[in-house]
Amino acid sequence: MYIIKILNIYYTRDTILMETTTSFKDLNLIPQLERALTKQGYTHPTPIQEKSIPGLLQGHDLIGIAQTGTGKTAAFTLPILQNMTQKGPRTIKTLVLTPTRELAAQIGESFAAYGEFLSFKHTVIFGGVGQGNQVHALSKGVDIVIATPGRLLDLMNQGKVNLNNIEFFVLDEADRMLDMGFINDIKKVIIKLPKKRQSLFFSATMSPEISKLAKSLLTNPIHVEVTPQATTVELIKQQIFFIDQSSKEQLLLELLRPKHLTRVLVFTRTKHRANKVALFLDKNGISSDAIHGNKSQNARTKAITDFKSGETKVLVATDIAARGIDIDNISHVINFELPNEPESYVHRIGRTARAGTDGTAYSFCSAEERDYLRNIEKLIKQTIEVTNHKFHSETAKNATGSAAKPAPKGKRTFSRTARSNNKPKQSSNNKPKHGFRR
Repeated sequence: MYIIKILNIYYTRDTILMETTTSFKDLNLIPQLERALTKQGYTHPTPIQEKSIPGLLQGHDLIGIAQTGTGKTAAFTLPILQNMTQKGPRTIKTLVLTPTRELAAQIGESFAAYGEFLSFKHTVIFGGVGQGNQVHALSKGVDIVIATPGRLLDLMNQGKVNLNNIEFFVLDEADRMLDMGFINDIKKVIIKLPKKRQSLFFSATMSPEISKLAKSLLTNPIHVEVTPQATTVELIKQQIFFIDQSSKEQLLLELLRPKHLTRVLVFTRTKHRANKVALFLDKNGISSDAIHGNKSQNARTKAITDFKSGETKVLVATDIAARGIDIDNISHVINFELPNEPESYVHRIGRTARAGTDGTAYSFCSAEERDYLRNIEKLIKQTIEVTNHKFHSETAKNATGSAAKPAPKGKRTFSRTARSNNKPKQSSNNKPKHGFRR
């Protein structure tokens, strides 16, 4: 029987992502973990940590509905470190599966930070780089493996990874795993796991397919939800800019000029557009870099490091490349192109407004993206504020029917050219007199 024990978390605008009144000392963590948390400067758990850790310490399976930035990594890292067997030979006792290299690396950093005063060893394995160092780390013996599915299966098939002694299994970002086509790989991994284990399942949304996967994986799980499914964080100020495609680069440039835009994540739908936008910004004196699937792992790691340090002001990313990026103090997210999947909008803008801080999300909407915007607003159940600006396009704002969606692939070049040549002249009455209305 599939039973879910519901632990709903309700909060107001003032409490979302803020620390709770509970202290980490109230959660019965061992001294080594408390010491590590103190060293990291953490004294109070976030809502998902407060509601997840007690049940996980008792050995329950868990479904966590939460986006990146809610503190979910610590919510599973801390109880795993506390409950994992410390005696006996060093074998892989914990497996964490993640969809992207970047997220795997960040989870590895969390295990290192919270487990500093424990004797466990971990390693991170992912594709895009040679397997030599990863195989060497595994051969020396590790307790914890954080992996992306493809490289993990490769090493399993080579006999380099043995999952017979797994005590804890974490499937993180399950919805994105399915979006990226990893479902069959996940099933191949699960078959190799011991029946007796504690399983943790995290997803930002809970579609029927995700629910089916969770049912096959978990036993009597507790259910913790820290945000309504696929909704935006209330602390994020959202604004929409209706604009013709040909004016987007100039609008982006003007938005990035003010100094209060300190660390900005820009999203595009394609790798080609990400490269093009980053190059355009660099040529216009704004330090930027692009990350996407065609970039080498070293290039992606350097881009993120430079972005974190402030050496790069703007990081231009595709959805898959940016999935799982958890960087503090991102002041703005800019959707240069709206995603064709409304759920991706939620994931994108959730990169700002971390840990109770404010954040801003700007979204550009051309005529052919108008239906994308309608689907986003339907999902989040709100109308995004329209911002007047000097490039404002009434054509984009009022697009319906075939004009409100991308033309078929074979006709896109012609259609865009036709629209460009036949654009109605903007009335000066549509232009604000004093730049952007904020």
